[in-house]
Amino acid sequence: MDRNSLRTASRHVVVNALLAALMTVLQVVMAPLPNIEPVSLLILVYTLVYGGQVFYIVYTFVLLEGLLFGFHLWWVTYLYIWTLWAAVVLLLRRGREKPPLMWAAASGAFGLSFGALDALPYLAGGPMAAFSRWVSGIPFDVLHCLGNFFLALALERPLYRLLAGARNRIER
Repeated sequence: MDRNSLRTASRHVVVNALLAALMTVLQVVMAPLPNIEPVSLLILVYTLVYGGQVFYIVYTFVLLEGLLFGFHLWWVTYLYIWTLWAAVVLLLRRGREKPPLMWAAASGAFGLSFGALDALPYLAGGPMAAFSRWVSGIPFDVLHCLGNFFLALALERPLYRLLAGARNRIER
């Protein structure tokens, strides 16, 4: 590996770690607000700017969450829920640039589906266990939907421009 390749790889590791740490800190700071969180928005923007590299950021974030709060069943759901969201954004970003309203709607839909996705491991306890977990969380899913929608609508474009500009400066 030549010196420039090593420098580029090192920069990617550092940037991925910093973006995951930022996501973790903001998630903890906003934790008092029920299901209004910056993680969905940041994964959206990180995916738009960094493409498939976002999976390194997502898994670093999930690892940090486990280290902070413990490795329980909710942690396992984070492994696939945030990955699924990044994959959806990767699929949706194909083609021409999408308007902020489309990203806000996708982010809101993701927030609304979060509880159903989170309930999947509870199928091990039977369909009613998973169903009751999902239904009991619907009010929080609605808050998650609204929070995601309005955060994405207001902040996706400015954060995208900021992060894309920073990426261009870093990669010079």
